[in-house]
Amino acid sequence: MVLVVVVFLVILGLFAMIADGGGESMGDVPSSTIQREPLPAGSVTKTGWYTDEAEYIYDEEELLSGLEDFYERTGIQPYLYLAKTVNGSSSPSEQEIGDYAGRLYDQLFTDEAHFLLVFCEEENGGDWYKWGYCGGAQTKSVMDDEAVQILGEYLDRYYYSDCTNEEFFSRTFSDTGERIMTVTRSPWPVVWGIFGVLLLAALGFFWWKKHKEQKNLEAQQMQEMLNTPLETFGDTEAENLAKKYESTEKGPGSAGTGES
Repeated sequence: MVLVVVVFLVILGLFAMIADGGGESMGDVPSSTIQREPLPAGSVTKTGWYTDEAEYIYDEEELLSGLEDFYERTGIQPYLYLAKTVNGSSSPSEQEIGDYAGRLYDQLFTDEAHFLLVFCEEENGGDWYKWGYCGGAQTKSVMDDEAVQILGEYLDRYYYSDCTNEEFFSRTFSDTGERIMTVTRSPWPVVWGIFGVLLLAALGFFWWKKHKEQKNLEAQQMQEMLNTPLETFGDTEAENLAKKYESTEKGPGSAGTGES
């Protein structure tokens, strides 16, 4: 019973781990299915890291820690542009933000290894945000459609958390860099491997238990034979001989002649 309970708890824990994204709750962040390589060293002409028109950033060190981590993993220098308005509008469409990012890229950079994220939030602290991006030609091998989708999901995940503004952007870029540069492995092979080991252990335990029971039974039978008095065996043999003799005496010729 103890073994059954342990196996059940282990299996329950494994399934909980899978449901939780392999140990870390990833929400709706998709898996990374592509093996990506960082850009070669020297691809980037280093620049600043952000422009803060909206006056969101107060802890620069916190923000830069995530942006620099993304750069070290991917070879792409990210650039965050916090826009107060786009083309004079405080509520631009995503298409307008994307077009704006394309124009800004040529103004800000001279290489093709930057990734520009333009972020615009509803004025007066509303509950929506919009973003657009533009990546240089060299970034396409890393920031493909899947990678951009992962970035967008992290933005959504941390925007509605209790992060500070600096933590929001720092974690978004740091986690995106880590996830897109590692192919997400399915936990199922590990789960089935562990389940197989547990199953073999259970079968081995039950075989050992049956084997031990058989040995105990044989030992008990042997002990009973050893505890039986020798006279018992002798009396039994004598009784068997007597019965055999009596049967011989009452053979066909011992019934009499019928004479008076």
